[in-house]
Order: sequence, then C-alpha cells, then structure tokens
Amino acid sequence: MRKSIAQIFTTSRPAHRPAHRPAHRPARRAVLALIAVLAGAAMLPMNASFAGEGIAIPAPSLDEAATAGTQTAILAGGCFWGVQGVFQHVDGVISATSGYTGGAAANPSYDMVSGGDTGHAEAVKIVYDPSKVTYGRLLQIFFSVVADPTTLNYQGPDHGTQYRTAIFPTNAAQAKIAKAYIADLDAAKVYGGAIVTTIEPQAKFYKAEDYHQDFLTLNPKYPYIVVNDLPKVADLKALFPQSYRAKPVLLMN
Repeated sequence: MRKSIAQIFTTSRPAHRPAHRPAHRPARRAVLALIAVLAGAAMLPMNASFAGEGIAIPAPSLDEAATAGTQTAILAGGCFWGVQGVFQHVDGVISATSGYTGGAAANPSYDMVSGGDTGHAEAVKIVYDPSKVTYGRLLQIFFSVVADPTTLNYQGPDHGTQYRTAIFPTNAAQAKIAKAYIADLDAAKVYGGAIVTTIEPQAKFYKAEDYHQDFLTLNPKYPYIVVNDLPKVADLKALFPQSYRAKPVLLMN
C-alpha cells in the first residue's frame, strides 16, 4: 500500500491528496520507500525510479499474427497505477483498466487486496488491436519498462503477493508466447537474476475502484507517481518510440 511523503510525517489530510481519493482510506509505504526518501530520493534524476530503470531487451521469438481485430491481455506488474499509465501510452492499446485478479475472494476491494491475504494481484486488463501492437510487443514493453521480473512479490517500495509480477493469458496462444519469451529472456541473461514472473491461469478480473483509474494522468505530481511511474513512461518513449503515443487513452474520459 502506498503512502505519500506528507503522510509519513503527519496524520492530517495531506494538501496534495488527490481529491477523488477517499480521505479515510488507509495508506502506508514500505520501509524501503521511507529509507529512500530520508536518503534524499528527491535528488534522484527524473529518469530513475525505485523499481529500476528501463532496459533494452530482445523481442520475443514467438508472437501472434498482426491481424486486425481486438484481443485482451492481463498483466500484473506491481502497483497498477504505473502499469496502466504506461500501457495507456502504447499505440494500438484501446483501453487499459486497473483491477484485481488471481485470487479466490469474489468482488475484492482495494482494502481487501491490500492486506495481501486474498491471493489477488493488482493487474491491468489491456484491450488492444494486434494489427498495431502484438501480444509479444506488449510483453516486451512489460519486461522492459513496466516491471522488474526478478523480484519476488514486490516492486520498488511495494511489498506483498498483491504486487507480484504475473501474466494471465486469455488463450492458449498467449500462454505459449509468454512461456517461450520468459525462456528466451532467461537464456539471454538480460537481467541480474532469474525471472520469477509467473504465468497463471486466467481468473475473473475485477475492475478497481474509479479513483484508481487513470491515476497517473490525473495525478502527475503525486510523489509516488513522480518517483516510481513517470520514469517508466519516459523509458517507454525512449526505448519504444515507434510504439509510444503522447496522448494516453484514458478509461474514465
């Protein structure tokens, strides 16, 4: 669960809290985030984040055909604010919805999932046009700029199984592509450790509360977004200029 810099030092309502986020909702940041702030996180360059910088990686050797139509991908890569925000800037993405999947409880809420006991992951459902962006390219972006696939059950300052990196294929072809790509990346040793991203059976996807949708775009000065997520959008633009769209495709607009 996330906590702003102001919330770390005061229990009063922070002046910068987004107006659409309920004031009573509990929030806490992991110890790592507090240490980083106290160590001078504000001095980090704008292209650096606690989750790590983007990395150039090879494209998948196996991919779907670039045919017209729509397909759906479901990916979990830590806090869904940044995952949604990045994919909303990918050309060919029709919509990106923050939500919860992979758990047993029905109709999970943010409070339920944030406890880490429901089995759900914060995830994003991506509806896309394969003629413009393929499933393999979405996975390449995911593994390159969205998430660190070598950290088990945490991303940056967020810890817990709800922040695991996971792929939820919506068909057999996607599962085959994901499995092959992880094997390719592990064999290429492009990371400092083994990939721990899981490929999990498709489960019911629950849309997250409205105040979580389009969070990155609506709150670009929110401290968590500035430090952890805006650098990912910058990495998308730098590493995938042919796939980057300046104007995000928003869900609530």
